[in-house]
Amino acid sequence: MLKKLRYQFIAIAMCSMAAVLFLLIGGINLANYIQVDRTASLRLDLLSENGGQFPRWDLREQAPFSEGTPRDGEEPIEGEMAPPSPDTPFPGDRHPNRFAAMSVETPFETRFFTVVLNSEGTVITVNTSQIAAVSTSDAVDYAVLLWENQKEEGYLDFYKYRAVPVSGSSGEENVMYIFLDCQRELTSFRSFLAISAAASLLGMLLVFLLVMYFSRRLVKPVAESYEKQKRFITDASHELKTPLTIIDANTEVLEMTSGENEWTASIHNQIKRLTSLTQKLVFLSRMDEGNAETLNMTDFSLSDAVEETARPFEAVAATQGKSLVLNIAPDISCHGDEASIRQLISLLLDNAIKYSTEQGRIRLTLQTNGRGRVLTVWNTTQGLTAGSQDVLFDRFYRPDASRSSATGGFGIGLSVAQAIVHAHRGKISARSEDGKSILFTVIL
Repeated sequence: MLKKLRYQFIAIAMCSMAAVLFLLIGGINLANYIQVDRTASLRLDLLSENGGQFPRWDLREQAPFSEGTPRDGEEPIEGEMAPPSPDTPFPGDRHPNRFAAMSVETPFETRFFTVVLNSEGTVITVNTSQIAAVSTSDAVDYAVLLWENQKEEGYLDFYKYRAVPVSGSSGEENVMYIFLDCQRELTSFRSFLAISAAASLLGMLLVFLLVMYFSRRLVKPVAESYEKQKRFITDASHELKTPLTIIDANTEVLEMTSGENEWTASIHNQIKRLTSLTQKLVFLSRMDEGNAETLNMTDFSLSDAVEETARPFEAVAATQGKSLVLNIAPDISCHGDEASIRQLISLLLDNAIKYSTEQGRIRLTLQTNGRGRVLTVWNTTQGLTAGSQDVLFDRFYRPDASRSSATGGFGIGLSVAQAIVHAHRGKISARSEDGKSILFTVIL
């Protein structure tokens, strides 16, 4: 059991770290991609507003340049761009600060090409002067592909494109496809994504090795204490068998010589109780050790096993003035240990009869549904609170100690039932809807 808990702890720790790394690395890469896309969109905005060309503009001063105008009183240099009057409007005057993040070097750092098509998809002009990696025929192929698929904006290979309506020389409506080369930015983004993912996986591996190592050292003292406890239970149970057998034999000798009386009958009853208790403790110890493989797992008829085990309890219930109703669906099979399943049914019915109210009602149902084979045991009772009652499966738990003593219970039967269900990879639960009845549900 401790080994299982250790593995569960490791799994929870690794899943938690994986979730944190996924959110952290994913958030960083998402922000990086958004920034790349935003920068490309801003450049496309500027190209779109200026007919597929960058304006000759000093973006730091937010003023255009023109040839032949002196700069700050200096002599003009032929071909140099100089600022005109301050009242010259800035491109995109509705958002004058939109392009503030760009530098004056942006037009020289940007690679792009444009293709203009008319309404029938015929290529009118192609401009590849600002890019060397794309030929005219390649540019035409890109544009025609987008025109045929009616695409207006997105990514094609390493190019972010946008369709912009333009007017032809005769006033006709054409469309210009602007392609912006984002290969450098996208390659950098993908490289960072790959490196961060690899670093995360490596970190996960290192953390896994560290957690495996330290969890073993952390659990070791607890495991040793737990092993000693289980060994004590097993050894004590075996040591009790011999004196119990001797006491039982001596009691029988006394009965042969002095006759049976209330004292010898009481001794026999207590011997049976102690024998049952030691057997259950040994069983639970074996289940805790993970020795479920000692069970004889076979295919058998679950309907027949439930029917044959439950029928004798009808007479037991009747002698106590209680009613037991069986509702068992036929032809339900199961793969498991038949003897343990029969013991499970006996434990649940014995518990229901013992702790049901006077003139109480008990109902056992076996059926199948989408979750599997469902066995339920319902009985009237008293003194419970509405809601989950899974605390009843705790070892030696007694909601009413005086009544448990009167019925001869140890508070360990339901713990054994739970161990049997878990050994069959099933689930067992207890719930009271009104505090006056309780329903045990077993799913196999």
